[in-house]
Amino acid sequence: MKAFITAISAFLPGEPVGNNDLDRYLGEVTKVSAKTRRIILSNNGIKTRYYAIDPGTGKATHTNAQLAAQAVRNLQVGKKSDLSIDCLCCGTASPDQLMPGHASMVHGELASPSCEVMSTAGVCLSGITALKYGAMSVALGMNQNVVATGSELASTFLREDFFQKMTGSSKRQGEKKHHPAFSFESEFLRWMLSDGAGAVLVEKEPRQDGLNLQVNWIEITSHAQNLEACMYAGARKEEDGTLVGWRDCIGAGNEKSQGVFTIKQDARLLNQEIIHVIAAESLPLVLVKHGLKPENVDWFLPHYSSEYFRSPLMAGLKQNDFHIPEERWFTNLAIKGNSGAASFYIMLEELYSSGRLKKGDQILGMIPESGRFSVGWTLMTVV
Repeated sequence: MKAFITAISAFLPGEPVGNNDLDRYLGEVTKVSAKTRRIILSNNGIKTRYYAIDPGTGKATHTNAQLAAQAVRNLQVGKKSDLSIDCLCCGTASPDQLMPGHASMVHGELASPSCEVMSTAGVCLSGITALKYGAMSVALGMNQNVVATGSELASTFLREDFFQKMTGSSKRQGEKKHHPAFSFESEFLRWMLSDGAGAVLVEKEPRQDGLNLQVNWIEITSHAQNLEACMYAGARKEEDGTLVGWRDCIGAGNEKSQGVFTIKQDARLLNQEIIHVIAAESLPLVLVKHGLKPENVDWFLPHYSSEYFRSPLMAGLKQNDFHIPEERWFTNLAIKGNSGAASFYIMLEELYSSGRLKKGDQILGMIPESGRFSVGWTLMTVV
């Protein structure tokens, strides 16, 4: 594929938020929530993360579109900052509205000249899907350059006031009576997700005055034919695993609609299936198709939501005779949090800017999403 990433940027709003400061940003929690939080934080390994929230007022400091637009502005291409964009591809799981598309809103924030826009939806994979569309567009000669972004504004789902409004109950009532928005499925993600954005410039040829990453390939595979939804919002999950969308929930009355817009994670299903999907269902397909060998991978950038999955993931790689030593792993989950569709961009930007890459290095990215279990893989070469 003749497509090269010639510039990378990231944007993380505000200051890093430590585990002891979560209440200042997300609001006070119930006793049940505090206990759940301790359990989750002890397992996920996240020490700091970023929220687009003013801790003094509790108000949002940015929209999702503004986060992505700032990441685009942060792209530095030589000395030219007024980049002319042929195509803007934007992926997110948390757009500011149902319509218009997220990319249109980012374009509006940039106020840049007319260009093609593409919005990709989903969960964590929406960011790499945007990159795949952009890379293919450049490789096919349909655009001279593409800017692709991944961004998330998860904090708007995580604040106490949002949780309370989803249930229509007070905090005290929330402790005494079970409500869907206060279920473990929702509380689990309150302490896992955070905000951020990343952007890349994709061009037909590498630039001579800087570091370039050739996009060798991007593979994205869904396994939804075998598995039910695991992470969802705007829906209620039934006992048989099917989802009832928000319009039908609201139409059915208040009891059915409670908590319908909180983000939920079926943690039992996640723990049961995610490593199997990655290691037994997804990785073997990539190994066969591309003849990938572990000794050829200089850097492994795995996007996982929690340190809890690091050892099982390593074991899953070994089962495929694809052992990558830990010194070749690169992740910044502990200090930059889990920002969904933005996470791979934010990891890649930190490695790209670290001075540790050298010509010929191969970077393998792994981006799973538990929405209904899909996995993305990408191989890039430093040139």
